[in-house]
This record gives sequence, structure tokens and C-alpha cells, in this order.
Amino acid sequence: MLLRIFTEPQQGASYDDLLAVARKTEECGFDAFFRSDHYLVMGDQNGLPGPTDAWITLAGLARETSRIKLGTLVSSATFRNPGVLAISVAQVDQMSGGRAELGLGAGWYEAEHAAYGLDFPDTPGRFDLLTEQLELITGLWDTPLGETYDFAGKHYQLKDSPALPKPVQQPHPPVIVGGAGKKRTPALAAKYAAEFNAGFRSVEETQVLFDRVQEACRAIGRDPQTLALSTAHTVVVGKDDAQVKQRAAAIGRDADELIENAVAGTPAQVVDRLGRFAEAGSQRQYVQIMDLADLDHLDLIAAEVLPHVS
Repeated sequence: MLLRIFTEPQQGASYDDLLAVARKTEECGFDAFFRSDHYLVMGDQNGLPGPTDAWITLAGLARETSRIKLGTLVSSATFRNPGVLAISVAQVDQMSGGRAELGLGAGWYEAEHAAYGLDFPDTPGRFDLLTEQLELITGLWDTPLGETYDFAGKHYQLKDSPALPKPVQQPHPPVIVGGAGKKRTPALAAKYAAEFNAGFRSVEETQVLFDRVQEACRAIGRDPQTLALSTAHTVVVGKDDAQVKQRAAAIGRDADELIENAVAGTPAQVVDRLGRFAEAGSQRQYVQIMDLADLDHLDLIAAEVLPHVS
């Protein structure tokens, strides 16, 4: 199982904070640095210094790291014009030498849309946007050099697009689709994604989601083995019970609750917990780190967990 560091900058982080975590991610040998794509703090915190744009952040990190993958989990289809998003991701892929990955979802946090003047359609409407965006973005990337791309959808229309710039990765940067939808989500993942993410679910729920998306692959004649499967959880690791409680308290959570519902405990407990998700089929775990100032936390995970699961 690959371990990927996953951050939530909208809770309060500057670019410099994220850079420190990304550099530690690379130094410690983790596979990737991912960030959420949100514009508003969640909960009763103040969120200072305020949100950072996901793809501007990743562009900066593309020039200040050299090995780790860089991506979003996930960008919202309600945030950006898909033609512009295709350009942004392709440019970050170029700037990083081929390390960008695009997680794309329908969006869910209505308050951030109201706060920054973004349209927020109903759930079917947001999935309609996501469906068109997945086809349009991958279509732009996959158009051969010298040819143009047209798209005639309900929400987006493109005419004679030069479909530039091209990303470094071929056929294109990996696309990640995730969620718990019973029909549309598995179908979209099977058709467009390189990876399906089942985030913040129990082992049993994760297995159901994995089975569902693999069946969707078979339904369209795709080998399910070509779709990577991943999970994401808040992770809190301590060298002993006292440190687990200390780190849980630092992010406003109860240690026992985290051990029960997330991935938390001593290194041995966390290795065992990750092993259960691996048995369910997870090949990548997004390690959600909420206290970005605690870089020693990443050192501990790298030293005592990573060697036993990778």
C-alpha cells in the first residue's frame, strides 16, 4: 500500500505551511502530497490566514519538490470552467515533470459557494456538470497534436479548440473519482478514472464501494485490475497511548473515537488497521494530516508505519 499525505488547508494554512509539509512528505519517502480543494473553513475555527487556491498551490509545489505526486482530493466541478481546469492541470504537469493528478468530484459544501458567489446546482445538476467535465477535460488532453477538439454538451460547448497545452503524462494525468453513489459515481469512475477513492468509510463499507465500481468496470468491458483502489482517513499516530491522546486533542478529536472510526493509535495499531483496508483491496491510503505544524508526526509515520505497509 502506498501512503499519500493529504491536507485540509481551508482549516487554516498558508502556502509556506503547505510547502513545509510537502517537503517533509518528500523527505520521508511518502508517495504523494495531496490537498483538499475548498474555499471555506469547516466548523467553528476562524480558518486564518484564509483559503489558498488548490491549483496555484500545486503549481508552486511543482517547482519546489522533485519526486512526489501532486494532486487534489478533490476539485469540485462547480469551481472552474473545465477548459481552464484542463489548462491548469496540464501546466502543473509540465511544471512538475509529469507528477500531477486530478481528483474531480461533484462538490457538496454549499456554504463555500454562497461565501464566494459560486453557483450550487442540485445534486443531479452537479453530477451533470461532473459528467461533462470528465469527458471534456480528458478529451482535450487526448486530442492529437495538430488536431482540434469540439464538444457540444448541455453546459459546455467548445469549437475548434487547439486542445493545448498538452500534459507530460500520456495519455494524460491520472484522474481520480470517488464517492459513495450507487450508480453514477461507479459508472463515471469506470469510464474516466485511473483511480477510485472510497474515503472515510469503514472496512465493510469500503469493500461494498470497491465491489460496486469493479462491477461497473466489467459492465463496460474494462478490466477492473486497471482501476486503482484507494482509501482516505484522518490518521493520528503516537509512540504510545499518551501521545495518541495528545495528538487527537490537538485536532479537537477524541482518541478512542478516532481509533474506532478512523486510522489511529500506536504504530502497531495503525499498521494493523491499514492492513484491513489493504485486504479489502485498497492500494493507496490518503493519510489525512490535520495538524500541519506537527512535522514530527510525519517522521513517526515514515519510520514506524510506512516500512510495514509499503
